[in-house]
Amino acid sequence: MSSQINRRFFFYGSLLAGAVPASGFGSVASLKSLGYKSPNEKLNIAAIGAGGKGASDINGVATENIVALCDVDEKRAEQKFKQYDKAPKYKDYRKMLDEQAKNIDAVTVTVPDHMHAVVAIAAMERGKHVYCQKPLTRTVWEARQMMEAANKYKVATQMGNQGYSNEGTRQVAEIVWSGEIGQVKEVHAWTDRPWWPQGQTEIPAPEDVPSTLEWDLWLGSAEKRPFTTGGKDFKSPYGGFYQPFNWRGFFDFGCGALGDMACHILGAPNMALKLGSLTSVECVSKEGVSKFQFPKKSLTRFDFAGRGNMGPVSIFWHDGMKESPKIEGVPSDEWLGDLPSRPRVQGQAQGPRRDPGYNGMIGNVFNYEAYQALKGATELRPASPNGSLFIGDKGMLTTGTYGEQTRLLPTAKMADYKMPEPLLTRSPGHYRDWLRACKGGDAACSNFNVAAPFVEWMLLGVIALRVEGKLEWDAAKMRFTNNNEANQYLKPKLRKGFTIG
Repeated sequence: MSSQINRRFFFYGSLLAGAVPASGFGSVASLKSLGYKSPNEKLNIAAIGAGGKGASDINGVATENIVALCDVDEKRAEQKFKQYDKAPKYKDYRKMLDEQAKNIDAVTVTVPDHMHAVVAIAAMERGKHVYCQKPLTRTVWEARQMMEAANKYKVATQMGNQGYSNEGTRQVAEIVWSGEIGQVKEVHAWTDRPWWPQGQTEIPAPEDVPSTLEWDLWLGSAEKRPFTTGGKDFKSPYGGFYQPFNWRGFFDFGCGALGDMACHILGAPNMALKLGSLTSVECVSKEGVSKFQFPKKSLTRFDFAGRGNMGPVSIFWHDGMKESPKIEGVPSDEWLGDLPSRPRVQGQAQGPRRDPGYNGMIGNVFNYEAYQALKGATELRPASPNGSLFIGDKGMLTTGTYGEQTRLLPTAKMADYKMPEPLLTRSPGHYRDWLRACKGGDAACSNFNVAAPFVEWMLLGVIALRVEGKLEWDAAKMRFTNNNEANQYLKPKLRKGFTIG
């Protein structure tokens, strides 16, 4: 590694020392000795959750053999059930894992947050590799149980936060470590979520459960309650009151906007600043408060003590945003986070994740000439208000939702800026990273040893949305030292038949 370090990195001296594991960030010793498959041999993968995001996760691993499908909502999963018509179909993941155990090497877990740990641990106990959607779990206790199970059963794991696989996320870390912006004292991260309803105050009248949905299995570990679509007065582009998507806004099922987007947007700060356990967390402001849902809009502050030669840092999470926040010291003409794009051309994909060329204007990795052309365009589609801003004592840095378009501010600095020499291992692609690990390669970049500690501090923010005041955290004892009310939300109450351990 020393041969890769140019003189710019000596600016930070011992800060860099120990910042990168010898085998690369997010890597562990090779798993080949554990007898996993040859890289050329296909895995047999079962999908737990086959509709919606579950369908796209299946597409992500479709280079392998899809051998079984499970979904409690056969209407939602109809497309994938038809596509893989010969694969056995189930509504109960427990039955599938029991009956298909000998035929399955790995599973994807794409279900509501409250069932992530219960399902994933059941699979790991059977020796199955696990790809689990973000935010990994709904509670801190579950996150620790997930990490413990992955290590105990020696399975390959990955959380579904694509930003951790992105080139730009690694560039953020390498720029920060180079000393270019000095000591980072503050980070702002923001999102336009929630798109789904939050802050509701009344639960609509019960309705009959559709014949295509197993409501009790959908509830799983959560407390029983009547089914409802919300009735004729409920308005949402994302389906009924609870499902198939609006569960994200409920305390009992999801983690709100933090659960949906923080694992993406806060990935770059987590990696670059080597964030571990926080010291305190507080919801600074919130709008649209509910007894059973997260607020419509909020601002949450996470405080971390110094780490090595990195000083204390505060992370500010803004959700429910209509535009990027106005941050003191940032010129008003600078774009923060995600960049705008040219108007859609009929029949042409749009955006950095579908069209790496931004319609020929600008790509996923920052290019100053393309950026200048974008600045000079007469017609632009507004950027989504998602991204992050690092404020150091010598400069600023911004990046997009998944680490796209990492750039210094003011952006004019990028005209002749040369990115630092790569220090971090590069991902072969988010899903391929996990598949490679399943077959004996290095651990995936967001394996549970990386993902669980990251998710833990994020989930403390979820609790802060429910409890007033600053919460002081003791990671070793897994408890808040100044608020017993908050401690009740660290571990879930699991219904019989859906327990862990």
